[in-house]
Amino acid sequence: MQATDLLSAAAPAIQWYPGHIAKAEKSLAASLEKVDLVIEVRDARIPLATGHPRLQRWIRGKQHLLVLNRVDMISPEARQAWTAWFRAHDLVVWWCDAKAGTGVKQLQQAAIRAGDALNARRAGRGMKPRPVRALMLGFPNVGKSALINRLVRQKVVQSARRAGVTRSLRWVRLGQDLDLLDAPGVLPPRLDDQLAALRLALCDDIGQAAYDGEAVALAFVTLLAGLEPQAAAGVPVGLLEKRYGVPVPALPTATAGPGTAPDAAAWLAAAAARHTSGDTARMAQRLLDEFRKGVLGAIALELPVAGTGATNARPAVPPSSPPLPHP
Repeated sequence: MQATDLLSAAAPAIQWYPGHIAKAEKSLAASLEKVDLVIEVRDARIPLATGHPRLQRWIRGKQHLLVLNRVDMISPEARQAWTAWFRAHDLVVWWCDAKAGTGVKQLQQAAIRAGDALNARRAGRGMKPRPVRALMLGFPNVGKSALINRLVRQKVVQSARRAGVTRSLRWVRLGQDLDLLDAPGVLPPRLDDQLAALRLALCDDIGQAAYDGEAVALAFVTLLAGLEPQAAAGVPVGLLEKRYGVPVPALPTATAGPGTAPDAAAWLAAAAARHTSGDTARMAQRLLDEFRKGVLGAIALELPVAGTGATNARPAVPPSSPPLPHP
C-alpha cells in the first residue's frame, strides 16, 4: 500500500521540522560523545515509522537498548509478531507502557547491567566506577519524558501526549547507577516516505501543523479497511459502524467482496451528519482523537514483513504470525 493510495492528491505533503528540533539535532553530536548508552524509544503501533534513519550513524557502536512504548495500544498478536521479527534481525526489544509502568523496571535493570559492564572495563584500566550515562532518544511524542518520569518515580521532566513538549536537552539522575539525558524528539529533515509520515500523523508523533487533519482521517478510514482482514492488527470487523453507527460504503467503482475499497469521504460526511452537525473537520478530529486515546481499541498500524530490514523497511500488512513466548 502506497501513500498515494491513501492520501488525496490534493492534500499537501506531510512535513514537520520545527526550529527547536533542528537545534536539538545539532546538539546531539556533542551529547553523544558524553554518553555510554543510547535508549531508543519507538511507538509500538508503528515501530518502523518511528525508527530514525540516522540512528546507526549517531550511536557509532555505543550500546543500544530498543524500547517499544505504548505496548498497551497493540494486540498481543502484534507484539508477538514484532518480537519475532526484531529477534530475527538480532535486536532485543524492551516492551513498555510508560503510563502504567509496565516493563519499566526491566528496562532500568538492563541499563544498569550496561553500566556494570562499563565499570568492569574502567576497573580493568585502573579507573573509578561511575554511573552509566544514557541518552533517551526518539521521535516526538513516543513517550520518552513519560518513561523518564516513571523511571525516577516523580515528574522531573514535562510530559504530555502531544509532539514538541521537550525542547531542550536535560540530565536527570536516577539513583547512583544511572544518569539519563532527555532529548527533544528528533525527526529526519524530510519525511520522504509519506506512508510513514501518515502513520506518524495518525499516532500524533508529529505536530498538527504538519498535516491536513481531514485528509489524514480519510486515509485512516481506508487504512483500517486494509488492516481489518489481518487478525494481529486488532481491527474488528465493522469497527467504525459499531462505534459511530454509520456503515462504511464501498466506492461506486469498486467490485463488491473482500478488499473492496471504502468510500472514506462518504463515510466521513455521513458520520459528521450524525455526530457533528455536518462538520467534517470536527468529525475527522474526533475520529483521530479516539484512535489516539485507545477508544477504538488496540490497533497496530504496522506489522512486520519477512525479508525487510530493521531500520529502513517499508512495512505492509502480513498474515498473522504464530504465537511466541514473550522475552
